[in-house]
Amino acid sequence: MSTPKIGIIMGSKSDLSVMAEAASILEELEVPFEVTIVSAHRTPHRMMEYAEKARDRGIQVIIAGAGGAAHLPGMVASITTLPVIGVPVKSSNSIDGWDSVLSILQMPGGVPVATVALNGAKNAGILAAQIIGSTDQTVAGKLQTYKDEMREKVEEAAQKIEIMGYKGGKIGF
Repeated sequence: MSTPKIGIIMGSKSDLSVMAEAASILEELEVPFEVTIVSAHRTPHRMMEYAEKARDRGIQVIIAGAGGAAHLPGMVASITTLPVIGVPVKSSNSIDGWDSVLSILQMPGGVPVATVALNGAKNAGILAAQIIGSTDQTVAGKLQTYKDEMREKVEEAAQKIEIMGYKGGKIGF
């Protein structure tokens, strides 16, 4: 792929199983991205350097996933003017994921972080592609195709249910 437009970062390698969903959808949409680990707590200088230099390297959107206290998305957003999408990750040290959700969602005025659902990296990837697609017609077209295919699948399922009918607590297919 060409120069990455989207940076996918996470606080720990244990977050990769969740964050891989953002990478998968961006691969499907053919939007170039990069993936790395940037811990707000264990590698703060690396985090600052990443956030400060992302725009100069061609990054247009940053997706930041973190579990537990989840400071990474907000700290990155405090350093860069790029849009940051936070992915709260339910990690082993998490309180049912709520600590991550609230740490990312409840940002102070002036430091916005777009926040998706707990473990919602796929939606973060789609949102990042939509941001890119607001000025890139090729990406916008791929997103339209993706959404059209989703709609068609639902319409096909609805048609099957309507044809086969609902029978005694079960769908007839």
